[in-house]
Amino acid sequence: MIQPFHIAIPVQNLEPCRTFYRDILQCEEGRSSEHWVDFNFFGHQLVIHQKDDFKPERISNPVDGHDVPVPHFGVVLTWEDWHALAERLKEANTKFEIEPCIRFKGKVGEQATMFFTDPENNALEFKAFKDIGQLFAK
Repeated sequence: MIQPFHIAIPVQNLEPCRTFYRDILQCEEGRSSEHWVDFNFFGHQLVIHQKDDFKPERISNPVDGHDVPVPHFGVVLTWEDWHALAERLKEANTKFEIEPCIRFKGKVGEQATMFFTDPENNALEFKAFKDIGQLFAK
């Protein structure tokens, strides 16, 4: 079993982010207060913390012909779950930073990937491998 990670991220407005993670990404909500909310983020613990003066800086790094937002976080899903999430996000009219696509096609590490942001501009990447053995392949 892989140990769950914990990540806490800042947001200015708690409620739109709470709705996004709970309703769009379908993460179960856990403990909360007026200033933070825990989520079961695909088996990991994500906490959004309201920080009124949070001003995210958008930077990126070129990868396989795309400008990848940095920092970002997300989950490696199964191939089927990744496609289901991509469809759900499209149906929710999600604005993608990088549209769902196959990266490194025909090369080592071939993967399905997509990038989008939460309502506070925190970047997320979800990816999948047909062969999970390619996750750390060189």
